[in-house]
Amino acid sequence: MSINQEVELLRRIPLFAKIDPAKLRLLAFASERISYQAGDELFHQGDPADAAYIIMDGNVDVTVDIPSGRLTVAKLGRDEIVGDIGIICDVPRTATVTADDPTVVLRITKELFFQMINDFPAMGVEIMRVLAQRLEHTNAALRSCRQKLDAAGLH
Repeated sequence: MSINQEVELLRRIPLFAKIDPAKLRLLAFASERISYQAGDELFHQGDPADAAYIIMDGNVDVTVDIPSGRLTVAKLGRDEIVGDIGIICDVPRTATVTADDPTVVLRITKELFFQMINDFPAMGVEIMRVLAQRLEHTNAALRSCRQKLDAAGLH
């Protein structure tokens, strides 16, 4: 994939959509392209959060460890970002992310990610918007689970 293709990929992601293409070119150039085979872990729950990953090709499973084993909480694919919560909140990884099939990612270090936020305040606003949407999605899922538990008389 060429730098120009990577810039176009970055522009399709809401966090980067409003950033000048020349700055996106710098971001793409400064980021690392990594290929994973099916079953390879991008990162593991509990690991230090040191980078965010943009999925350029392929799919990943997002799982969390629970007492009864692993629970898949999301499946992500092309043009999606993963790992951003850990670096934004400065917390260890909250989930394990594993390639579901051959996957190529653009790895953006924590330092580079925050430099982009400092240089482009609009990116910070977009991050808040994306995080708010994720929170609302989680709240809706929790409401649905609670309704099912109530209906089954388990709550």
